Amino acid sequence: MAKTQPDSCGLGPAFQVIGGKWKALILWLVHTEPRRFGELKRLVPDISEKMLIQQLREMEADGLVHREVFHQVPPRVEYSATPLGQSLDDALVPLANWGKQHGAAIEARKTNAA
Repeated sequence: MAKTQPDSCGLGPAFQVIGGKWKALILWLVHTEPRRFGELKRLVPDISEKMLIQQLREMEADGLVHREVFHQVPPRVEYSATPLGQSLDDALVPLANWGKQHGAAIEARKTNAA
């Protein structure tokens, strides 16, 4: 008899590559069009440059984001979603819809509990 693993529902691998505060947002931003590093930094103003670099490197290593270097002066780098990243972004849409639908109620409960 096979022992059931905690991530046997499939969430474990998904959260392993998208976990944390920033990766889902970064993936959302690059899924429709390639984005330059500076543009991502402006679109996610609360993230530090060091954290954005780290998150992009991890996402590239996980195969979610493609990094394209244009050899010109000044150098230009663009990030875009890979097919794997696009499929994960598509899977996150229902979760985002749930958040939009229930976000206000969740915040109200937090405020009332404080």
